[in-house]
Amino acid sequence: MDRTSAVSLGLVALISAGLTVGTAVAQASASYKVVETGKTYGRLQDAVDAIGAGTGTISISSGQHRDCAVQSAGDITYLASEPGKAVFDGRTCEGKAALVLRGRAASISGIVFQNMRVPDFNGAGIRLEEGNLTVVQSWFKDSEQGILAGNDENARIVIDKSTFTRLGTCEGPGGCAHSIYIGNYGHLRVTRSRFEEGRGGHYVKTRSARVDIAASSFDDSKGQGTNYMIDLSDGSTGQISNNWFVQGKDKENYSAFITVAPENHEHSADGLVVSGNDARLAPGVDRNTVFVADWSGDQLRIGENTLGRGLKSFERR
Repeated sequence: MDRTSAVSLGLVALISAGLTVGTAVAQASASYKVVETGKTYGRLQDAVDAIGAGTGTISISSGQHRDCAVQSAGDITYLASEPGKAVFDGRTCEGKAALVLRGRAASISGIVFQNMRVPDFNGAGIRLEEGNLTVVQSWFKDSEQGILAGNDENARIVIDKSTFTRLGTCEGPGGCAHSIYIGNYGHLRVTRSRFEEGRGGHYVKTRSARVDIAASSFDDSKGQGTNYMIDLSDGSTGQISNNWFVQGKDKENYSAFITVAPENHEHSADGLVVSGNDARLAPGVDRNTVFVADWSGDQLRIGENTLGRGLKSFERR
């Protein structure tokens, strides 16, 4: 459009700038949308409270969110509007996590959780206190813990196509934090996921009665002060199959890749299948260790696994 007046041009510029600022404010105040109602919210907690004890989906806009929420009821899906571009960065609720979950169920898809730290050294992307949980295509990184769950013997946790990077610490007085630490849950299922560059503790520590950990990778080659790849602390049945493991040099404890009931024997490990896995030491690492170490005395089913030099298949302790 032709403009001959400098004044007119200035007015157009001011109007354009005003529209841009207005749009940015509108986007900032509408970071969260409850899909079922179409209503938008500037705070995640307000969107969670709007669903309440019902069932609903919250669409989360792209960008960094210095925000957190507590879900005390209902069945809520937290969905990134663009997978991998909705980032929860450094803000925790109740001194626990970005999402504190104690409703009926929660599903998380396409979200990044990073830089979670709290005074007791177990800051997590997700703190699950009860209910079912499904996590898909999400990334947990540079935090004290990725997912920390309490006890719910009747509930299930499913993790698929997700990545856990530079997590864990043993700095706190209460013991280590881990990439994933699951309490006495009925069932833990981890598939097609990646664990890498741990910073202390275990990559997967669980007290679940049943586990299915399959088609995942555990790359400890750049780990620092790490422990076990998989720790079935109280014993567990199920399967650990078709995974890829590399144990790195910098270990606090390199005595085993997978442990069964090293702390307690609350659950039977009868029938636990460990098969089809590939495990080895990182290049330049020269030591002897054990792929599966068992304290339970139960009848484990150790199948064919491809093991590199220095690895003993099984040892009862």
